Amino acid sequence: MAVTIRLMRFGKKKYPTYRVIAVDKRKKRDGSYLEKIGTYNPMTNPATLDINKEKFDYWLANGAQLSEGIIKLLKNRKV
Repeated sequence: MAVTIRLMRFGKKKYPTYRVIAVDKRKKRDGSYLEKIGTYNPMTNPATLDINKEKFDYWLANGAQLSEGIIKLLKNRKV
């Protein structure tokens, strides 16, 4: 199974918040996921990104790929 770490949108209309999730690469954006890793809220000032480091490292060690959106977020945060 090809696992990717990506964002899943939820929240109200015009007020998006996102879950950082580990999911099978072939699943839909809002489909079922393997594990929730964290959250991202772009509407706060400054935007907040909360990630569980142990879960994130676990999935990376097991071959998960990062999506483009996650790569951009991590570069902006210098993580």
